[in-house]
Amino acid sequence: METQDPDRIRIDVQTSYLAEQSDPREPRYVFSYTITIRNEGGSPARLLRRHWIITDANGQVQEVRVDGVVGEQPHLKPGQGFRYSSAAVIETPVGVMQGSYQMVADDGRQFDTPIAPFRLAMPGVLQ
Repeated sequence: METQDPDRIRIDVQTSYLAEQSDPREPRYVFSYTITIRNEGGSPARLLRRHWIITDANGQVQEVRVDGVVGEQPHLKPGQGFRYSSAAVIETPVGVMQGSYQMVADDGRQFDTPIAPFRLAMPGVLQ
């Protein structure tokens, strides 16, 4: 008998380089990212907090721990999704972001949803 994971949250990420906000002379490289969070589990859950680890090509790490996303703590019923966009600023043309969302199911169980590493890269830098 197959049971559905009550805490299955899917994360999809799209990134883009924002040339108009970046200045390589500074050095300042700005990237936007759009995250889609989808509840593919069997229980409703609310996103409480996010934790990001942003690492540039020089190994400089920024760590961010903040409540919610873009000022919200979305509540996702099974099958529902939530999409938001934000930005990250690093000092190199390439970097990596990863992290997790702390979630709470309607029954009070808390769990972390990992966000797999994804690349921030200025076009033409990586082949």
